[in-house]
Amino acid sequence: MADKQNTKGITVRKADDMAEWYGQAVVKAEVADYAPVRGFMIIRPRGYALWEAIQAFLDRLIKEAGVENAYFPLLIPESFFQKEATHAKGFRPEVAWIAQQDGEQERLAIRPTSETIMYDSYSRWIRSWRDLPLRINQWCNIVRWEVKDTKIFLRTREFLWQEGHCVYATEKECEQETLHYLELYRRVAEELMAVPVIMGKKTASETFAGAARSYTIEGFMPDGKALQMGTSHMLGQGFATSFGISFLGTSGEHETPWQNSWGMSTRMLGALIMSHGDDKGLVVPPAMARRKVAIVPVFVKEQEKNDATLALARDLAKELKHYEPVLDERDEVSAGWKFNEHELAGTPLRIEIGPRDVEQRQAVLVRRDTGEKRMVPLADMRDEVRRTLDAIQSTLYGKAKRFLDESVREALAWDAFLAADKEHRLILAPHCGDAACEEAIKEETKGVTARCIPLDREKSSAAGMKCVRCGKEARYRAYFARAY
Repeated sequence: MADKQNTKGITVRKADDMAEWYGQAVVKAEVADYAPVRGFMIIRPRGYALWEAIQAFLDRLIKEAGVENAYFPLLIPESFFQKEATHAKGFRPEVAWIAQQDGEQERLAIRPTSETIMYDSYSRWIRSWRDLPLRINQWCNIVRWEVKDTKIFLRTREFLWQEGHCVYATEKECEQETLHYLELYRRVAEELMAVPVIMGKKTASETFAGAARSYTIEGFMPDGKALQMGTSHMLGQGFATSFGISFLGTSGEHETPWQNSWGMSTRMLGALIMSHGDDKGLVVPPAMARRKVAIVPVFVKEQEKNDATLALARDLAKELKHYEPVLDERDEVSAGWKFNEHELAGTPLRIEIGPRDVEQRQAVLVRRDTGEKRMVPLADMRDEVRRTLDAIQSTLYGKAKRFLDESVREALAWDAFLAADKEHRLILAPHCGDAACEEAIKEETKGVTARCIPLDREKSSAAGMKCVRCGKEARYRAYFARAY
């Protein structure tokens, strides 16, 4: 239950100051806490349970795709980064180095990502076409020495993630599976977390360092900022060439394989909290919640009635054990206090049972997402809980999807683009594809960036259109927004 310092609840409205609301929600709902070292976080059991839900869902999907889990070292020799020049340059500002120790021939980096350490091994493991495809994933921690303001889950110097690294004999197979892993990320976001996303390709200037193409799922948060929630990169053959990865093909000739890498992190928890939370605290989708129901017996002065109420609550907890219910038997705090705590924690459903309910063989069922209360006969409770949890999951996704759809503004002219930005919208606009023009948009708006070119061909088509800023012929339409 809530720490003493957190029991006042959230003191600011989400609509008034989302940044402050978010910080309070994360800490007071006991999802995470600030670490002694600036920029780091402590993930508390309630928050880690949410991460475990993502792990379990995604791990099942990637294993179905033939991916195996492994683990590679935290420390990476400096020379490994130098093997792929673009990759090394892209990550240099974020790399945390360990001071050279006695006996070490070179500096060691704390991994910002694991392409280099993993591909050194791949160069020894892959010999012929029979070794392909090689599909490996690892669940681990990452350190990137952020210099910007940090924010729990959204931008921290250390975070948890999974990173998949696969090797293929052909470009076609590599490209197909690169997009397949992106689709799995979409499923995590939408089916598990009830957070709608846009699937797209990154522009050239936003492409992962060393990749040929980068794909992304982008969410749009209630404060009008985009959030990159997962990426899948078609690396091409550059890393294989740099690390000496080759295989003996069916023709008997040595060939260079194709590679991809793909990752999703605890940033997803930030998306979850911002997308669904309200002024009372978290709202956790039932598919993610470990404890989906809170059962709260309402006590009165007569001990005999309290004993009967508690006995019924315990029986109900056994009946609903599939949902790992929280049975709140505390008698030192009021029922209202308990209600507030379970709302702060985001428990999807609350069941209230008082002495009168014992007599009438019923209980009050309360939805966390809408606050709707209704009386349900105990005989119908199991089926009603199942139906209501399904309804909550659907309602949360529907609400978030409407917000995303209503947030998009199409802009064909620069003044319309600026007006949409002022309204904190997600802007779909034609663009020339020139990196200098893209950078000019960022500078002139003080922060708006190209989020992605939608994979939906109808939305990405810019036939007959001019670039929204420079007026040159547009190559595609892309989504633009301010972002975390």
